[in-house]
Amino acid sequence: MSTAELWVECVGIREGGTFPAEYTGRGEDRSPEFVLRNLSARARTLAVTLEDVSHVIPGFCHWVIWNIPAAQRVPGGIAKGRRLPALGGAVQGLGYGLHRYAGPKPPRGKTHRYRFTVYALDCALNLGPWGGKRALLRRLEGHILQKGCVTAEFTSNAEIDG
Repeated sequence: MSTAELWVECVGIREGGTFPAEYTGRGEDRSPEFVLRNLSARARTLAVTLEDVSHVIPGFCHWVIWNIPAAQRVPGGIAKGRRLPALGGAVQGLGYGLHRYAGPKPPRGKTHRYRFTVYALDCALNLGPWGGKRALLRRLEGHILQKGCVTAEFTSNAEIDG
């Protein structure tokens, strides 16, 4: 892994803060935009995961996407689909969001913590859309140049849920 830290900003979501409803399953269920700083010049692609770190199933994955062309920005509002030609052929795998982003949606009245992890990789991964987080993490071995995280909370309540 590179020695330079990958700094990840999730637009609209502050580290340690809360998710705005638009990025949740109780709102628009729209993926946020990411801004990356100190991205290695050797990075070829990016991978992103969204995990519910409070879930009873450790590491419960809401979203997994890889082979995003390396850039300083990952756009928000990524479309559903297995392969995304508009995003350089990025692949969305199996997670809670089947081939799509599925934002936080804890049980009503509960607060859960969620973590986005962005990986900068030295290659494109040969992994089809039926792979999930475990398969992705196995394929990442030996190819991670950098990684960065953003963790925030979401409380599902009647005010948001209607």
